[in-house]
Amino acid sequence: MNPALIRLLQLTSPTLPVGAYAYSQGLEWVVETGAVRNEATALDWIGDCLESGIARFEAVYLAHMLAAWAQDDAARLAQLDDEFVASRESAELRAETLQMGHSLARLLTDLGSFPAASLAAVNQPSFPLAWSCAAAAWGIPAQDAVAGYLWAWAENQVMAAVKAVPLGQTAGQRMLLALGQRIPALAEAAVAADLETACNYLPAFAIACSCHETQYTRLFRS
Repeated sequence: MNPALIRLLQLTSPTLPVGAYAYSQGLEWVVETGAVRNEATALDWIGDCLESGIARFEAVYLAHMLAAWAQDDAARLAQLDDEFVASRESAELRAETLQMGHSLARLLTDLGSFPAASLAAVNQPSFPLAWSCAAAAWGIPAQDAVAGYLWAWAENQVMAAVKAVPLGQTAGQRMLLALGQRIPALAEAAVAADLETACNYLPAFAIACSCHETQYTRLFRS
């Protein structure tokens, strides 16, 4: 068995101690408004964000970060990281990627055998930068890494919907089956995409993330 597959499973596991479970990325506010209220509307929201935002922007940046790690191009990595952090539409989204990036970078350093010196040079790495560092160091193929990253995002969103709507566990698994069918093609497209084509134009997502900051009662940090 390819050891890279095992490392990919480790990176995408919900038990990865980076705090992903604490964030809903605006989904909690959409549930509050009633726009997401059942399995069908939750799948529509998460699927649209996956296809039109995460896969077309975040995954594209991740793929280019993986390529930069392979070339040991520190200047390119710093540029990609700065651009990604600047793209976050709300204070909560920015805090989220920096907190998770910090947590993952610290974890990788604490593992001991991980070559974390290049990542340690970055003061506040975004989550995609730290995640791509691990994927590159462990020899995970780019398309597999991007697919795993998209899966982890989708799984976290489904888990948030199960808690917030709320939904049953079977509904959550049906949603993951449907979302998972889309991921291979989305990952392939992201790896092949030029950085100039990356697009995260999702007005409703940005509004939801911004409004969540002042939501009166909430379970999640974003």
